[in-house]
Amino acid sequence: MSNGHHNHGHDAHHAHDALHGHSHGDEPGVHYSLKDYTIGFVLAVILTVIPFWLVMGNVIEPEMTRFVIMGFAGVQVVVHMIYFLHMNSKSEGGWNMMALILTIVLLGIILAGSIWVMYHMNANMMPGMGDAAGMTGHGPHDMQ
Repeated sequence: MSNGHHNHGHDAHHAHDALHGHSHGDEPGVHYSLKDYTIGFVLAVILTVIPFWLVMGNVIEPEMTRFVIMGFAGVQVVVHMIYFLHMNSKSEGGWNMMALILTIVLLGIILAGSIWVMYHMNANMMPGMGDAAGMTGHGPHDMQ
C-alpha cells in the first residue's frame, strides 16, 4: 500500500513539474560536457594571453591598447557566461538569454563609461594636478 502511495506522489510531482515547465535538467541542450568546458577554458586563455602580449610587447600604441583590452574583456565575459554559467536560449525557459542580453547591454554601458572617463581624465582634474596644471596655465605658485 505504501508502494502505491509513493508512485502516486511521484507521478503527481511530475505532473506538477510538467504544468509549470520544470524538468529538473531533462531539457535538451543544457547538459555540458568536458569538451564544452575545455573549449571555454581555451577561449578564456586566448582572450587573456592576447591582451597581455599586446601590453608587454608594446605592439600597438597605448591609446589604442586600452580599447582593444576592453574589447577582449567584454568578449571574455560573454565566453564565461556561455561556457561556464551555461546561459543560453534553451535553459530556464529563455530567461537565461534575457539575463545574457541584459548583461551585454550593461557591459556596453560600463565599457563606454570607462572609456569616456579615461579619455576625459586629464581635463577633469583639479588645477595643479599633473598635466592639467600645464593646460590651464595655473601652477602651484598661483594657488597661494
